[in-house]
Amino acid sequence: MTQRRIRREAVSDQLFVLLRDRILGGELASGSALTAERDLAAEFGVNRHAVREAVKRLQQARLVEVSHGGRTLVLDWRQTAGLDLALGIAAADGGPSVADLARDALEMRACIGADAARLCAIRCSDRTAGRLAEATDRYLAGGPDLTELEEADVAWWRLIVEGSGNLAYLLAFNSLTGGTLPVADVPDDLRTAELLDVEAHVRLASHITARESGAAERLARELLSRSVPVTPRKAVR
Repeated sequence: MTQRRIRREAVSDQLFVLLRDRILGGELASGSALTAERDLAAEFGVNRHAVREAVKRLQQARLVEVSHGGRTLVLDWRQTAGLDLALGIAAADGGPSVADLARDALEMRACIGADAARLCAIRCSDRTAGRLAEATDRYLAGGPDLTELEEADVAWWRLIVEGSGNLAYLLAFNSLTGGTLPVADVPDDLRTAELLDVEAHVRLASHITARESGAAERLARELLSRSVPVTPRKAVR
């Protein structure tokens, strides 16, 4: 491993990033023991408290675990890590590119959105139906300004995801819209085509308020899939 010393500001944060990237890039293989605490402290010229804090964050990210024998073992992040690690995966040497991760996030967005629309149509209360109708009217009034449409679209979809009653979908939606995942990298022409299809938004709202779950699911998937770039993608290994 390359000998490196790190800055004295936010030492544990910097060390966490360096160790995270070694794990995600394969330099520290899954199943292997993490470098000993004293050796990490010596390598980077930091105190052992900073090392312990960094390792604690690695545990929280489910990149390592402490075995019964006391050793800290590297985990296979493909089987243990969560969405909170998405940006780190893209930033690590040897990991997928930001463009690949953006496409993956958009594919997930289409799947979640389609099922959220289906569930919202099944579980939609009269209050939710009324709010969705109002949001659809605001969407109609928002065009053709893309900034206004973007804001109206996020608010519109939030109602659908909340109406689905699925908390996991709502948390994923927050990650997708809050910048945790790089969905903003969608090509402008694809995103514009989705936003400007006001008629599809109106029809989808109608399917939901009419409790037509199958039609809502199909149209939501078709609409959201428009923003997914069609490019070759290797399977996650």
